Amino acid sequence: MNREEIVANELLKIKAVFLSPSNPFTWASGIKSPIYCDNRLVISYPESREIIENEMVNMINEYYPETEYIVGTSTAGIPHAAIVATKMNKPTAYVRSKIKDHGRAKHIEGFIHENAKVVVIEDLMSTGGSSIEVVNILRNNKINVLGIASIFTYNLQKCEDNLKQANVINHSLSNFNTLVKFALNQNYINEIEHRKLLAFQKDPNNVEWMNIK
Repeated sequence: MNREEIVANELLKIKAVFLSPSNPFTWASGIKSPIYCDNRLVISYPESREIIENEMVNMINEYYPETEYIVGTSTAGIPHAAIVATKMNKPTAYVRSKIKDHGRAKHIEGFIHENAKVVVIEDLMSTGGSSIEVVNILRNNKINVLGIASIFTYNLQKCEDNLKQANVINHSLSNFNTLVKFALNQNYINEIEHRKLLAFQKDPNNVEWMNIK
């Protein structure tokens, strides 16, 4: 198996990714979805965690070899950033979603020097909005963001468009397209469910995918 399949297998095995085309989830945005991803579960499964974090290290070395700092997104990216930074013997920090309203009122926790070359660790890419916010905070503090390293992406076109507009690169360990194909081959889902998932991914705002027979 390649990296995308290895990580897809681990996410399915620990049920960090749920595929439920017949009983869809409702995302915070209100979108009805046949898939739900909760990569926070990864940290609770040592064997899967080791595999995924090692693959994250390999991916960073491959795509961002100049990395000096590993920076987590708050809160889901923080533990992954800490583990990866330890494995790579790099300093780490994290970015708050909101500035503290007390103390030193910091957005960035941990020390990062100006012009440092950093990689942002994200657990999940949906539309990319929150990740781009983190990148912009770092850029506004004169920090050189090489890109994002994420565990999983839904492969949504809106995410690709947002990243391109913000001039941000993302590399994910696994993705929607690989995962649903792997899930079909491993009998997690059947052919009809597979078609529903692909139809959803093409246009998440169109609920017609639920009527596929």
